[in-house]
Amino acid sequence: MSRLVLAVVTSLAALAASAACGVPSETTPGGTTTAGPTGRPTSKPLPRMPNVVGRNLQDAQDALQAAGVGLLSQSHDATGQGRHQVLDRNWQVCDQKPKAGQPVPADVLPDLGVVRVTETCP
Repeated sequence: MSRLVLAVVTSLAALAASAACGVPSETTPGGTTTAGPTGRPTSKPLPRMPNVVGRNLQDAQDALQAAGVGLLSQSHDATGQGRHQVLDRNWQVCDQKPKAGQPVPADVLPDLGVVRVTETCP
């Protein structure tokens, strides 16, 4: 039993050491490549941007999170009036960046152009 505990602790220490050493990672088209526990590259595909045009802003944000695009997104008044989106359900998405189906790297913040649900998209 103590050998098993020692083996687990040793493995965890080795993982922590490799993470602390900053094992390099690479980015490849359509996905990212990072070093796994053995130091060998493992591939993880990037999440794809869902199509949220036509949805209310709250539902669009929920769809982005469900797709793994990120916990954060930004929105702007598509009319150019600079209005703030206080109640997300009162706004509808007119356009989105990135476009639907595009891979979304972790450092990209999706941007949604919106108008009030009673208005027509420009």
